[in-house]
Amino acid sequence: MWLFLAFVGVPLIEIALFIQVGGALGLAPTLLVVVLTAILGTYLVRNQGRIALGNLQRSFSELNDPTEPLAHGAMILFSGALLLTPGFFTDAVGFALLVPPVREAVFRFLRGRVQVRSFSMGSTHRAEPHRSGPEDVIDGEFVEVDPEKRPTHRPSGWTKH
Repeated sequence: MWLFLAFVGVPLIEIALFIQVGGALGLAPTLLVVVLTAILGTYLVRNQGRIALGNLQRSFSELNDPTEPLAHGAMILFSGALLLTPGFFTDAVGFALLVPPVREAVFRFLRGRVQVRSFSMGSTHRAEPHRSGPEDVIDGEFVEVDPEKRPTHRPSGWTKH
């Protein structure tokens, strides 16, 4: 139901905002604002994405839980998609997701609604030493292929040589 409301509500909000802003500013300034927000958003997403990638790499190298840096990276990616979508409402939400305290609030909200049953880093069980037995034997046949043998005809398109 929420997805249906988003697909219907967001375009209606965007159309209403385009009419209001276009009526106040005119066509050319409205289009200029849309293009400039896409350019500025792209620049900010690249910078925030670089920071988020560094935080993710740091969490991996320090063997910390990578959930929060991954969530921040996903929100930055989503904000980039919103900023490249023409519209004022999507730009407002996209710019809001580029603000770290807003991302942290969204992460806390989502973390409270999602239940993680288990999380582990690395192997959780010890591997037993390998013991060879009858199940390790593989029976098969082989034919040696002469590497010097070359085809004597042109490729027909039906064969691979």
